[in-house]
Amino acid sequence: MVKEEWRGLREIQFTDKLKVLTVPLGRWHRDNFSGMDKKIMRFDEEIKKIDDMMSRSRLAKDMDKNIRYFHNLAFTRRQNNSIDALVINGRLVRNQARIKIAIREFYKELYHQEVSDMVGFRDGLVERIAKEDAAALEVLSSVEEIREAVWDCESSREPGSDGYNMNFIKKSWDEIGAEFTAAVLGFF
Repeated sequence: MVKEEWRGLREIQFTDKLKVLTVPLGRWHRDNFSGMDKKIMRFDEEIKKIDDMMSRSRLAKDMDKNIRYFHNLAFTRRQNNSIDALVINGRLVRNQARIKIAIREFYKELYHQEVSDMVGFRDGLVERIAKEDAAALEVLSSVEEIREAVWDCESSREPGSDGYNMNFIKKSWDEIGAEFTAAVLGFF
């Protein structure tokens, strides 16, 4: 197109030829490249859709691999945790129903409650304690005795359901005072 236009302008000066060429070049550009931004955006959208489909497909494949792995793991664990045979009274038993019954009976026998006579204090098995000993049992503990008992406990142990471990009690004992801590914790 440029060659044909150039030949048609034989006698015109070079700079004028260039100026004249701008009109047909503009028309050629408009005919061949108009709406190029829209085409590029449309192609970008199509590429994004294809990328999304590929990533979803890849994700689905990875999920399938994970699910298959965990199902295989569970199946293998179930296989390994089964009891195929058991020696009962010196005999090898492979029947699953008999194995279940034998296991149930074993644990029933192991954890059954034995019946025993109730023994009371008045049956003559326990002697009466002296009044002085009874009084000594009812005396409140001193702060020093309580502190010694607390410090003998392991720090990470939790003596009750309140959530306070012995380390907390020891620190609060030192920080806010023995009497207050003992009173709050119900030692007095």
